[in-house]
Amino acid sequence: MAKFRLADGNGEITLKHTVEDTDRHGNVRVYFRKRGWPKVRLLEKPGSEAFLMEYRRAAAGEAPQVKQKLSVSQNGDTLVWLFLRYFESAEFKRLSASTQRVRRLILGHIADVDGNKPYRLMETKHVRRIRDLRAEKPEAANARVKALRAVFAWAVLPGVELAERNPAKDVPYLEAIGDGFHSWTDAEVAQFEARHPVGTKARLAMALLLHTSQRRSDVVLFGPKHVNDGWLHFTQQKNKDRKPIYLEIPIVAELQAILDASQLGDETFLINAFGKPFTVAGFGNWFRDRCDEAGLNHCSAHGLRKAAARRLAENDRSGHQIMAITGHTTLKEVDRYTRAANQRKLAGQAFAQTGETWDVQTRSHQNQPSSK
Repeated sequence: MAKFRLADGNGEITLKHTVEDTDRHGNVRVYFRKRGWPKVRLLEKPGSEAFLMEYRRAAAGEAPQVKQKLSVSQNGDTLVWLFLRYFESAEFKRLSASTQRVRRLILGHIADVDGNKPYRLMETKHVRRIRDLRAEKPEAANARVKALRAVFAWAVLPGVELAERNPAKDVPYLEAIGDGFHSWTDAEVAQFEARHPVGTKARLAMALLLHTSQRRSDVVLFGPKHVNDGWLHFTQQKNKDRKPIYLEIPIVAELQAILDASQLGDETFLINAFGKPFTVAGFGNWFRDRCDEAGLNHCSAHGLRKAAARRLAENDRSGHQIMAITGHTTLKEVDRYTRAANQRKLAGQAFAQTGETWDVQTRSHQNQPSSK
């Protein structure tokens, strides 16, 4: 077994069934090797989040994805060549580090199939085909379209002029299947709370997610420095470098009580097993395990953000009031919550006309004495 230093500086980790070999050029190569299993080379940087994800896939028996190396020696007319020039552009470098990493992966997957084809001959129908290769996962399919739109939007800019048009511009996104991440029900929240009582790290994590309605990328950073006079003051991590959203939200009494009863870190409220702030991916994996312990395998951290918005809607908060807490910039996302809450309320009022009432919070009804 080999030891690897984590990229975030949070100590070392030993991974079972990993070995290190040094080739004739002195390069260290890492492999996942388990008796009776195929030997799999791990290509990502040892200790990085991508490396740990690659290791988990190998340990789960998933076939490794063969990556085409994007080499500067590629012909100047190919998609690969265009992608490499895009990676050098100011437009790409202005993206956040996480967005850059994801976009490189997406374009790398496209290059695996179409990298050697002449980009100047790419048409809308070709982008559609690239999109439809991932049609079973609409978000992944749309991410391909978005990445190609960005590449060609840069390529047609004055002064760049590597392409005459953007073939991805008119390719529509696929509609999402369902509502995405499962929104926790009140019963599921209660089930988690029963398994993880006040004072545990898991309960603190849930409270921060549920009572702030923020993403895990924000919750892992919350700490004493963000608190002033009973309010949280912070800039959301998503798009912070391009379209920063600054929020001030109150710390409600229930959240404050859990903070008071919990062991907190000096820099951040939540700390990992090494006493350090969580990475976003590390927190997601850790919270996934806490959900599994509570028998909630289908629930996730992001689902609590949706549950928080739902609760606000059911308590008659307007779309703009919800946006002031969640940080959404349009009503499109929060409209689903207010619309569903209004539907339930109207249904309850309809039953009231027949001598029954419907409690939106408990989803129960009671017979009322007739007025006759």
